[in-house]
Amino acid sequence: MNPHNTLFYIDGAWVEPTTPHRYDVINPATEESSGQISLGSAADVDRAVRAARRAFPAYAASSRTERIEMLQRIVAGFKARGEELACAMTSEMGTPISFARETQNTMALGNFLSQIATLTDYQFERILRGHLIRREPIGVCGLITPWNWPLNQVTAKLAPALAAGCTVVLKPSEIAPLSSILLTEILHDAGVPPGVFNLVNGDGAGVGAAMSAHPDIDMISFTGSTRAGILIAKAAADTVKRVCQELGGKSPNIVLEDADLDKAVPYSVLRCFTNAGQSCQAPTRMLIHRSQREAVMRIAKQAVETVRVGDPFDPATAMGPLVSRAQFDKVQRLIESGIREGATVVAGGPGLPVDCDRGYFVRPTVFADVTPDMAIAREEIFGPVLSILNYDTLDEAIAIANDTPYGLSGYVQGRDQKRINEVARRIRAGRIYINGAPSDQAVPFGGYKQSGNGRESGIFGLEEYLEVKAVLGYQSA
Repeated sequence: MNPHNTLFYIDGAWVEPTTPHRYDVINPATEESSGQISLGSAADVDRAVRAARRAFPAYAASSRTERIEMLQRIVAGFKARGEELACAMTSEMGTPISFARETQNTMALGNFLSQIATLTDYQFERILRGHLIRREPIGVCGLITPWNWPLNQVTAKLAPALAAGCTVVLKPSEIAPLSSILLTEILHDAGVPPGVFNLVNGDGAGVGAAMSAHPDIDMISFTGSTRAGILIAKAAADTVKRVCQELGGKSPNIVLEDADLDKAVPYSVLRCFTNAGQSCQAPTRMLIHRSQREAVMRIAKQAVETVRVGDPFDPATAMGPLVSRAQFDKVQRLIESGIREGATVVAGGPGLPVDCDRGYFVRPTVFADVTPDMAIAREEIFGPVLSILNYDTLDEAIAIANDTPYGLSGYVQGRDQKRINEVARRIRAGRIYINGAPSDQAVPFGGYKQSGNGRESGIFGLEEYLEVKAVLGYQSA
């Protein structure tokens, strides 16, 4: 076991928690312990915040070159330990090892590379009508991250915070913290100055709440459920700190009548099942023209049959388990509700997949004939469950797509570009994917409505960590 697992990283050193409180990290494929961590407390948060506050003035004054060189050392360390990081994620949250290597690691590393590119050319100062406009680091930032993309969600916040000149206190999910501990070792070896980065493991009640309310934290950046995001915003209100949130989603995927169904439908199914459906922007509602119902059901069923579920350490596995018993139980409940409310089961259903006698594995499931009022069409399931809804007109499809409290992502598939562009403009969401377009870490990511506020990635992510100062009457010396 990693000797650092039960320690916290504060002020450049690995330290014992104020009060010992061990916690088992469960491997969701085996239901056995992958290791133990310590859960922190408000006292540990306070130690970390004091260290970050002390380090802030000097780090905020560091040069662009110094920050870029530090980020480049982090990239080198990440690459050198990539296999360890991938194995840690597979053990802690069940992501298939091939996906961990090729996607989870790549996305996390890409956040550092994107910020290096952004920082290289970013203008922190400009003149407006004779006055100086400066962007300065906001201060001490509390980062609270989820378990589904353990390193990507950490680095999507950490990389721009460091690039901006902020100091950081990180609380990764207690369910999947092992990869963040390894990342902390990489940061230490890369020479991140003491106090600039601090790690305190813990749960929401013990650490997350203390960070949200702490008067010396200037900003909270949170990714997770909308329910938790509301609690964090309320806790942060008394100190009027900035709160940036990337929350839940129920993303619509409008398949237009002219779409190539043999491409659009398999993409829709497999994209929904990525990371076992544990993705906030998964296209979980596929909207199809009613006339194409039979063809879509046939192709969707064939696509599901290609998904190999099993041991996440087998490189051939496409879908591993869900992260926890609680998540498994939630998904089972929602699958059963879909059946009870009258949706048509195209593939999958409740229970364990064939050949799985332990672990939190779920049968990849597709429902057809889903109506907008069903629970599976309204709730964020966070599992491999796709709902297919029918529409008769384009206006109806857009109305259904927007009939949700969420607005994180949307998907459009078809051939008529003018029509596609119209649909993309009318979907109320922060990011739209057209015809399977790949993600790009230079463009903004974030949501409308209850999917959050603020943006991550590229210049948009960097500017979340910067204050704007106007200097009137400025004259260059």
